[in-house]
Amino acid sequence: MSLNTLPVVIKNITPEQVVIITDGIVAGVDEVGRGPLVGDVVTAAVILDPNKPITGLNDSKKLSEKRRNALYHDIINNALSVSVGRASPAEIDELNILHATMLAMQRAVAGLTIQPKRVLVDGNRVPDFGIASHAVIKGDGLVDAISAASIIAKVTRDAEMDILDSQYPQYGFAKHKGYPTKAHFEALALHGVLAEHRKSFKPVAERMLLQDK
Repeated sequence: MSLNTLPVVIKNITPEQVVIITDGIVAGVDEVGRGPLVGDVVTAAVILDPNKPITGLNDSKKLSEKRRNALYHDIINNALSVSVGRASPAEIDELNILHATMLAMQRAVAGLTIQPKRVLVDGNRVPDFGIASHAVIKGDGLVDAISAASIIAKVTRDAEMDILDSQYPQYGFAKHKGYPTKAHFEALALHGVLAEHRKSFKPVAERMLLQDK
């Protein structure tokens, strides 16, 4: 088995394949925030240092907030390079969420201080990085570099939602992080649409129509 025989999208990745695709300077990439009604979609690219292994890496959604935050600092302090990319609500509205996410991933990889020889992305799609790349299904729980990227992206975006919560406490962003929950719908109905909301997302668009009447 070699890199040349692996597909661009890797399903059911084996431990042997993980070893093959993570050999050398490799960047893991993941995103957080495709589903929320508000704020940026945030991506991260991480190149881990093989001489400074980080224990406990996993899909950020499977970690407690306390554990995520601890690992975030471990990654920042020990990785060879960490970069965050994003796309704004305006870009999401213009491009759609999928294309905005791909753009944010490209920005994250472009921001790395070291050029990776390969990029590994969680999921089933890869944008054009100009670098050899693979999409790894459920990679955020199987490939350490992608796990690290998911943690960086999650902690970064959650912190931004906490800041937004301090500006607009009536919306409850610290709790639901901008996702389409009952509490968020109720806040939209009561207080209306903010500049930070994604106007192309259906619940927001519907609320804007009511505001205009």
